Amino acid sequence: MNRRLFLHASAAALLGAGSVPRLAQAGMLPADPVFGRRFDDLQGQSQALSAYVGRPLVLNFWASWCAPCVREMPLLEDLHHQHPEITVLGLAIDTRVNVQRFLQKIHVSYPLLLAGPQGITLMRELGNTGGGLPFTVMYNRQGRASSTVIGELKPDVLQARLQQIL
Repeated sequence: MNRRLFLHASAAALLGAGSVPRLAQAGMLPADPVFGRRFDDLQGQSQALSAYVGRPLVLNFWASWCAPCVREMPLLEDLHHQHPEITVLGLAIDTRVNVQRFLQKIHVSYPLLLAGPQGITLMRELGNTGGGLPFTVMYNRQGRASSTVIGELKPDVLQARLQQIL
């Protein structure tokens, strides 16, 4: 089996056959296993993280009960509006009810998915061995992680790290 067929077959097994043709056509297969995951949105629809390959991605793990997470949300909201070429995605280590209640108080217009306790395992796989929140991973267009931040994002750190994914 040649390398291209091997990669295509491996991606199909990892992502499910539906995602692979779109990614293969774009000439991009995810380089990070995070893109093989699926999480529910707030309406209960399963969303594939593979849909976010092809654009720079700021993946932010958060919870409604985490004070530093809440403090950094306006910064992420500003990023979402000021840089439409970057996808900001929040993965809530929380319940649907808690997130919906939170959104009644705090406006967030970027996509939020529900990772629940599964998100802690994923954070640890991505290098956050202590499982602390907030946790942010930045990916380039090819789906490769270029930077991680454990703890609250600061504007100067965010701007510096963004240069690595643009």
